[in-house]
Amino acid sequence: MKQPVALTIAGSDSGGGAGIQADLKTFAALGVHGASAITAITAQNTVTVSDVEDVPVAVVRAQIDRVVEDLEPAATKTGMLSTADIVVTVVGAVSKHCLRPLVVDPVMVAKGGARLLRGDAVAALRRSLLPLATVITPNLPEAEVLLELQPGALAGIDARRRAVEQLRALGPQAVVLKGGHAEDDAESVDLFYDGSELRELRGRRIATMNTHGSGCVFAAAITAYLALGLDLPTAMERAKEFIQLAIERSLEIGHGHGPVNPTRPG
Repeated sequence: MKQPVALTIAGSDSGGGAGIQADLKTFAALGVHGASAITAITAQNTVTVSDVEDVPVAVVRAQIDRVVEDLEPAATKTGMLSTADIVVTVVGAVSKHCLRPLVVDPVMVAKGGARLLRGDAVAALRRSLLPLATVITPNLPEAEVLLELQPGALAGIDARRRAVEQLRALGPQAVVLKGGHAEDDAESVDLFYDGSELRELRGRRIATMNTHGSGCVFAAAITAYLALGLDLPTAMERAKEFIQLAIERSLEIGHGHGPVNPTRPG
């Protein structure tokens, strides 16, 4: 049986908890072969990000081209894209190679607070990449930036319900607005909207600070399930279960925010 392939286009996390490393762990746990195109190299651990070096755009494009021409990915995910030039390069590759389904995780800030997406890149992402996405997976602060809202504007569930409609109006086929940052809520409530149906995905909150990489793992799980042939609503529900388990099994390592632990379900 031919092994399904998923491609991640994202940054490298030297601490192994997020980015390319988290994506590849997730793909492997779900039985999908992971390929990668690295957009940036970060020097980081569970406490801080000290350095970021962007990969030249020609190298980013070459990585994608070589993977696609041989491995034929069944689904693709984007994570940290860092600069407007990298966003434009990825958009060109996605368009040329028809990389669908496409999961866009609009990574902007590391768990420790370091900026991972520059201001001009936000505009390029909003304008050029979101309309190509099968689904986007912003957390609340990322959604506020994409919608040009003030911090804290999405504190209430009613505001979030309006926000998913506004986010979909930016062009993606569907939106998953993650609710993990809404710490006042008793549950973690993600909202899914595909233009016709608004669904709530509820999960138990887990008392841990070890959530580094949770957004990457959630988006990577959606990508893996799509590569396996599941439809988007089912892939999203399975991914919610997967990230819940990964947080429950999170690793107590380092001196800051430890990573979630993407392991095979069951």
